[in-house]
Amino acid sequence: MSIRYSGIRTEVQPGAVLLHCRIENRSKKAWVRADGFAVGWQIFDPRSGVFISEGEWQTLSEDVPAGGAAEVELRIELPAQRGAYRVYLSPVLGEAGWAYMKGWNLVAVDAAVTETGVSIERSRVTTLGALRRESLPRWLKSVFTSPLQTVLRNRHLIGSMVRRDIYGRYRGSVGDMFWAVLNPLLLMLTYAFVFGLVLNTRFANDTSPAGFVLYFLAGMMPWLPFSEALARAPQAVLEHRNFVKKLRFPIEIVPVTQVLAALITQAIALVFFIAGIIIARERVPITVFWLPVLLVPQVLLTLGLSWFLAALGAFLRDLGQIMGFLLTLWFFVTPICYPEQQLPAAALPVLGKNPVYILVRAYRAIFLENHPPEFAALWKLYAISIVVCLLGHACFQKLKKNFGDVV
Repeated sequence: MSIRYSGIRTEVQPGAVLLHCRIENRSKKAWVRADGFAVGWQIFDPRSGVFISEGEWQTLSEDVPAGGAAEVELRIELPAQRGAYRVYLSPVLGEAGWAYMKGWNLVAVDAAVTETGVSIERSRVTTLGALRRESLPRWLKSVFTSPLQTVLRNRHLIGSMVRRDIYGRYRGSVGDMFWAVLNPLLLMLTYAFVFGLVLNTRFANDTSPAGFVLYFLAGMMPWLPFSEALARAPQAVLEHRNFVKKLRFPIEIVPVTQVLAALITQAIALVFFIAGIIIARERVPITVFWLPVLLVPQVLLTLGLSWFLAALGAFLRDLGQIMGFLLTLWFFVTPICYPEQQLPAAALPVLGKNPVYILVRAYRAIFLENHPPEFAALWKLYAISIVVCLLGHACFQKLKKNFGDVV
């Protein structure tokens, strides 16, 4: 231990805290003012750990030899905004930076700004590692609950933005909202024509041309919303840069609105697909009621990747072009327009872990093969989707505070 604090006293002042303590040099070297040794304070958000502000460093009245001590008194100005704050008091080791970052002890003061003024909850001597361990349960709880809270807290705004997104895409065009129906229909017909008629691709489960179309469209059902959301995600923050810079706006809901807008595209395509099943097979199997079970991991996976790509896209402007290539590659390594038997046997153990591949097989099972999806693959898909969703949201929240500097 390089430092010892004693005689810690705090005094509440208007908008500030006056902190007095005695610091003892427990190291083997003198604390030399000419080397940049000083004492300072920083303010953090105790819940998120986000840095808020820093005060001027105070130089000691004289050098402190090894074993010596000095009195310190600092006036800590708290933000005017109401809320909870955590103050770190620590020496500064010149060019080496803050001593608490090197493992030294620090004084942590938990204070709050309320309507009636400043209050102090507690002050203690601790370390940065101990504070991080103390906040770990709260951080883990936040990681698991924050994505759901984001959606529920802003559900009305999300609904409004989804409607605006759908109408905004086609407003002013001759076809207007008809393009929302025509786009997915033309896309599916184009692929069906190329692979079904030109290349004469067939699925072993049903070798007829109609069977190919149905198996192909079943594979396109999860792919359409997945690829649409991921293609738009890298530009999500950049397209809403005005919200980032000028407004107090929950920018994390933008990827959510894009995922939900893509689900509307899927719903429209699903209507045509079910109509095709009725025409070709005269009835829709009862296993279609498994669809909500598949939509949950599909949405979680898409949302998690969208949050990650949106956060990364704010810093890497080329990500949109990169994703265009990666999505094309992803489409062709997933057996959507060809039977899975055509995948190389050596690559199947790797390609079979593709979450979209699991979704494609599950959609074909419930719509065309009249049996529920494989449980072994389904629970793994749920696990992967939940982890990706939580990590994607955590990544977005971590990088969000820097968006204003880069957009």
